[in-house]
Amino acid sequence: MRLDAIAEAQNIPRKFLTVILSEMVREGLIISHRGREGGYELALPPVDIHYGDIIRLTRGSLALTPCASRNAHEHCTNCLPEADCRLRGLMLKLRDDMAEMLDRISLADAITIEAPF
Repeated sequence: MRLDAIAEAQNIPRKFLTVILSEMVREGLIISHRGREGGYELALPPVDIHYGDIIRLTRGSLALTPCASRNAHEHCTNCLPEADCRLRGLMLKLRDDMAEMLDRISLADAITIEAPF
């Protein structure tokens, strides 16, 4: 698919999309084809690309707070010591549960979006 087609279909600014796609090429998730008929394609079958991988690649972490990140752990500013913080325990559980779910769902899986209420 061409960059412009992806940007338009997903309503993503072209420059921002270029950065995301470059990272995905570097990580081996997609292949870039240059030239007039160029564009992007998946480097792996959709069943082998999981949403957890994509989010970690584009966002850096699945954690909702810096203190709950596995790879980019930071102490939260203006917070209790981590050993005393009940919220951190919840954030760690959420991170692990979300990682388990996102690492099970691949691009090949059908996803339905339901209204929240």
